[in-house]
Amino acid sequence: MSWVEGVVVYLLVWWVVIFAILPWGARPPAEGQLVPGQARGAPARPRLWLKAGVTTLVAAVIWLIIWMIVHSDLISFRGA
Repeated sequence: MSWVEGVVVYLLVWWVVIFAILPWGARPPAEGQLVPGQARGAPARPRLWLKAGVTTLVAAVIWLIIWMIVHSDLISFRGA
């Protein structure tokens, strides 16, 4: 896997993981806490920086596993 392929795989894994992590801890605001113009389904405390950090770490671990599988030739991606 070249470095370009590695970056592409990491970005794809990152986006899949962020969509899996975004719902974690999402709670709707309590009655009376809605700001005018705020959607009723918007989370009260989205904590996006925390979720981005967790996503980065989880995606790095998944990417490392993918990299090890590719470089160990456990699964061959080349024609026989």
